[in-house]
Amino acid sequence: MFSLSSLSRSVGSRVGNVSSTSHRVATALSPLSLFTRGRSQLAPRQVQHIKRHKGRVPIPTGGSTKGTTLAYGEWGIRIKGNGARLSAKQLTTAEEVIKKKIKVIKGCKVYLRVFPDIPVCIKGNETRMGKGKGTFEFWATRVPTGRVIFEIGGAPIREELARDALRQAADKLPTLMEFIDRKTPPRLGNLVLHPPKPSKVVVPELLVEAAQSDVQLQSTAV
Repeated sequence: MFSLSSLSRSVGSRVGNVSSTSHRVATALSPLSLFTRGRSQLAPRQVQHIKRHKGRVPIPTGGSTKGTTLAYGEWGIRIKGNGARLSAKQLTTAEEVIKKKIKVIKGCKVYLRVFPDIPVCIKGNETRMGKGKGTFEFWATRVPTGRVIFEIGGAPIREELARDALRQAADKLPTLMEFIDRKTPPRLGNLVLHPPKPSKVVVPELLVEAAQSDVQLQSTAV
């Protein structure tokens, strides 16, 4: 037989457990909540692997010049110095500088030719070795030498204004940049590939005149 006091205690404990579980709020963030992308944030919508190796900046050892010339705009900047790893924050800051400078021109657009899709994980300072990889910090992208970063187009814009806007954007990036236009030749690493000069075409009339002059010289010599 159960006593009334023990029965009341058991019922009260069960009610307390139910109320505590029903009003419990999960405060811990899930690991995937760190990868939520804002509307104006430079980040991929979904990734296959949450963490990735650090990797190295690619070196253009082959003969491909893809991505070293303009494709959408009339003016742009590309990397002239060593390749670098650009973070999403650096690219966003540079893009905002360009937009602020060219907003006076109606219809002018900014084209971003690279996208930060590599997750960078960092461990704290003075941390002992082991215990897995660090936590996610920011998104980044690795760009080699000669790669176009920004382009300006969509509306006629003066070269002076484009140079000024892209110069201010280049100051926000951690490598040396150069200003390019539609006529700028492609780049293969540190080598600028200028188009070959057209060969001299010999006109048949000149050949006839040269032959006549040779015959005259031979006749005078005889």
